[in-house]
Amino acid sequence: MRKRKNYLRILLLTGVCSLAILGGCGDKEGTAGAGQEEAGAGQAGEASGGAQEGEAPGAAQEEEGSVQAGAEGEGSLGEFTMQDINGETYTQEMFADYDLTMVNVFTTWCSPCIGEIPDLQKLRDEVESQGVNVVGICLDAIGSSGEADPQVVETAKELAERTGVSYPFLIPDASYLNGRLATINAVPETFFVDKEGNIVGETYSGSRSLEEWKGIVETERKGAAE
Repeated sequence: MRKRKNYLRILLLTGVCSLAILGGCGDKEGTAGAGQEEAGAGQAGEASGGAQEGEAPGAAQEEEGSVQAGAEGEGSLGEFTMQDINGETYTQEMFADYDLTMVNVFTTWCSPCIGEIPDLQKLRDEVESQGVNVVGICLDAIGSSGEADPQVVETAKELAERTGVSYPFLIPDASYLNGRLATINAVPETFFVDKEGNIVGETYSGSRSLEEWKGIVETERKGAAE
């Protein structure tokens, strides 16, 4: 019964978020925690260029599939410890096994986020042999208290099962990945990390097709190798 309830919750949330333009979702539920609230979360434009609910006057808006300005060369993520939705522990060492890791930040209530997850799994299946990994971070899986939200984690588990993903859905730690996640005000957001744990290349706002992501990964892979 609980499983069915959470499945219905996914469908309901997906339907609500579908009312937004499909490039991305703003943080209108405030699920990114206190760190994002301080950074003005929920007041930036959607990745598709649509206005946010409760948007502040003059808030920046982004075109669909945009690259965030000033996102290049953000430095090291530093040391961290996070768990995935199944309780497995991950640290910065997870980057060492791959030349490049694609980090996709999403929420369980964002329709564009959910819609591209099956393509991200296909992408991982194709590029893992090239030294590229895919990791998801479920931004709303941590509450304002800094601890995991059991209900959201359960919803994420249902989502993982329904979409058939094999890459991890990580739960943000209390530091929001040493502050990197605290500035996110629209999802999905995707960035790349090299094997030393340094953020490299560009940061991408909004969802994309499988073919578009393949092209981006190839570009970022070549850039990281130079």
